[in-house]
Amino acid sequence: MGVKEVQWSELQRDPKGVAALADAGDVRVRRRDGADLLLTRADRVATSGEGAIATMRALRNLLAHVPVEIAAEALKEEFPWVDLLPADAVAQFVTEFVKAARISAELGQWSVLAEMLRGWSATAMVHTDPELLRQLSGPLGDDFGPVPVPVEDESDGR
Repeated sequence: MGVKEVQWSELQRDPKGVAALADAGDVRVRRRDGADLLLTRADRVATSGEGAIATMRALRNLLAHVPVEIAAEALKEEFPWVDLLPADAVAQFVTEFVKAARISAELGQWSVLAEMLRGWSATAMVHTDPELLRQLSGPLGDDFGPVPVPVEDESDGR
C-alpha cells in the first residue's frame, strides 16, 4: 500500500481519522511551514528494522562471495559515479559500502551510509577535474612553520 497524504490541518481537525489511516499504512503529513512528517506505527518500524538488518547481512555475505569487480558492477548501477574512481579506489568503495550499510542497519541510523556515499561521490567529482585532483594529490608547496609540541591535558589524566 502506498503512502497516504494529508494536510496538517486535517491532522488537527481529525486526529482519529488520520490515526486510522496510519493503522492501514504510512501517512505523510504535509506542512507549509516545515518539512513533511511521516506517521507510521511503531510495530511496523520495528519489523522494517529487522528486515533491513537481515537484508544487509545477506548483502554483506553475498558481496563477500563474489569478486570485487562483480560487486562493483552491481553497485555502479545504483551509483554510476563509481566509474569515475580509479580501479584501486573502487575496491575500497565496495568494502566501505558493505561496512557502512551493515553499521547503519544495526544502528537503525542510515546517516552512516549516507555520509559514506557523500564522501565517495565527492571523491569521484574530484577525479573529473584534473587540476583539482593534482592540487589535492600533490605535496603542499607552502611551509606552514613549525608544529607546536603537544601539551598534556591534565584534566584527562594523560
